[in-house]
Amino acid sequence: MTVDIVNQQNEKVGSLDLRDEVFGGRIKTDLIHESVVRANAAERRGTHATKTRAMVSGSGKKPWRQKGTGRARVGEIRNPLWRKGGTVFGPQPRSYDYQLPRKVEKGALRAALAQKLRDGHVIVIDALSVSEIKTRAAVDMLKRLGIDGKALLVDVKPEDRLALSVRNIQGVRVVPSNRVSARDVMNTRRVVLTRAALEKLQEVLS
Repeated sequence: MTVDIVNQQNEKVGSLDLRDEVFGGRIKTDLIHESVVRANAAERRGTHATKTRAMVSGSGKKPWRQKGTGRARVGEIRNPLWRKGGTVFGPQPRSYDYQLPRKVEKGALRAALAQKLRDGHVIVIDALSVSEIKTRAAVDMLKRLGIDGKALLVDVKPEDRLALSVRNIQGVRVVPSNRVSARDVMNTRRVVLTRAALEKLQEVLS
């Protein structure tokens, strides 16, 4: 597979051969699904909480004696069986984060990039940079590349000027190549990679 390399004026300046063993073959959508679910789970706040019988306000005194009243036996008014009593096995604050095997994460990213490449939604550029920290400069660059809507910009080490220039553009994110995930790739319309970033990813994912 060969992809064209363009400059910031959207003019072809070269090409790059991609390995078929990396970006060819069957796209394993099940790996993408697993990686996306894990990333979503890691972002859950997990601050939900219910009060147990120890947390509910109320007296711990036994309402009436154990025997002889004809009523059901009860130990305290915070009993979970009573109205306004505690909750049994209710949700408590927790983290939903979990880890997937490294091979699964790499396979998911490989499959996500391969899908975007087959759909023609990947742009390979020689360099990602802006001359000054201005949103207008970043907007003009994206417009020249024909990008409208959500976009993911990937570089080995993104420039601070570029990151500051795109932070006010809705749907546009800048991510270093060693931090990109399958969810980042699938949750965008266009992926813009520098040549260095694509070569680095190809090396890591091989």
